[in-house]
Amino acid sequence: MNEAMALAAFASISSKTRLRIFKCLVEAGSDGLAAGAIATAVGATPSRTSFHLANMSEAGLVSSSRQARQITYRLDFKSVGALMRYMLEDCCKNNETVRACCVAKDRC
Repeated sequence: MNEAMALAAFASISSKTRLRIFKCLVEAGSDGLAAGAIATAVGATPSRTSFHLANMSEAGLVSSSRQARQITYRLDFKSVGALMRYMLEDCCKNNETVRACCVAKDRC
């Protein structure tokens, strides 16, 4: 992960709908979800959801696979981990307080 990749990733989840999509895909796990199911879950139109998913895919946070007419979207957990690692190690210089927040909710 480098600065440009981190900026693209953060920009791609910097809207309410995209953050909701992100959370929805986290919950879906490795199975992912169809675009229509994501649209329903986040309360967006299918076309708007496709626009947001394309943006998140371009930033490297989401991948997709097609089976017949259905496209399934999945969060790229490796990319999310790389983004978190970048923030922790590069930006925060492994600050003890920040690191503690990553392992236990009650430490922040």
